[in-house]
Amino acid sequence: MLRSISVVIPTLNEEQELPRTLQLLKTVPQVAEIIVSDAGSRDATRSIAAAAGAAVLTGARGRGAQLRLGAHQATGDVILLLHADTWVQPDLGSAILRTFQNPRVVGGACLKDFRDPHWLMRGSRWRCRYRMAALQFAYGDQALFIPRTILDAIGGVPEVPLMEEYLLCQSLRNIGRLALAETTVTTSARRFRERGVVRTYWRMAMVNLRWTLGATPQALAGYYSSSAKP
Repeated sequence: MLRSISVVIPTLNEEQELPRTLQLLKTVPQVAEIIVSDAGSRDATRSIAAAAGAAVLTGARGRGAQLRLGAHQATGDVILLLHADTWVQPDLGSAILRTFQNPRVVGGACLKDFRDPHWLMRGSRWRCRYRMAALQFAYGDQALFIPRTILDAIGGVPEVPLMEEYLLCQSLRNIGRLALAETTVTTSARRFRERGVVRTYWRMAMVNLRWTLGATPQALAGYYSSSAKP
C-alpha cells in the first residue's frame, strides 16, 4: 500500500518562491521527505532549503537531470515532482493517494491555477482536465506524481534539458492510465508577466509543434532559451 510521498524540487536561484513552497509542503501529512535538487544557485536557495529541513543535492543544470538526481535519492512510496514556485494545499497527499485506488493508474498530476493571472490565462483547471482526458498528459507545473517502483521500472526521469514531462507521460501511458488528483496547486505567473502572455503562449505552441515534428529535447531547449530573450 502506498503511504508516503517524497517531494523533489529542482531549483536555480529560487530564494523568492521557495520558502512558501516549503512551508506549505509541511502542512501535508503524507510528505515524508523533501529533496531540493539544485543546479548551482548563487542566491540563498540552498541555505533556505537546508534550514527548512530539506535534503539538498547539487548537480548539473537542466530540469530533467535535476529531477532524476533527486528521484534517485528518494525513499517515499510516491515521488512528487514539484516546481519551486508551485504551492500546494494540505489535502494534496490524500488526493494523490486516492488516485491509486484505481489499479490501472500508474501516475498523474494535479489541477492547476495561476496566481495573479492575466485574463488570457484563466480557465487553467479546465485545460488540465481536457489534456488529461483527451491526451493523457500533464505539464510539469501540475505537480506530477509517480509511485517510486513504477518510476524505477520505466528508467527514472529522462535526463533531458526540456520536455521531460512529455517523455514521462509517454512512458506511463504505455503501461497504464494517468489520473488527475482532485486537488489544486497554484503556480506563479511570473514568467508570463516577465516575457508577455501572448509571446509566452506562442513560444510554448512552437515548442509543442516542433516536438510533434520530431525535434530533439536538446534542439528545443536551445530554441526555448533563445526565444525567451527580449
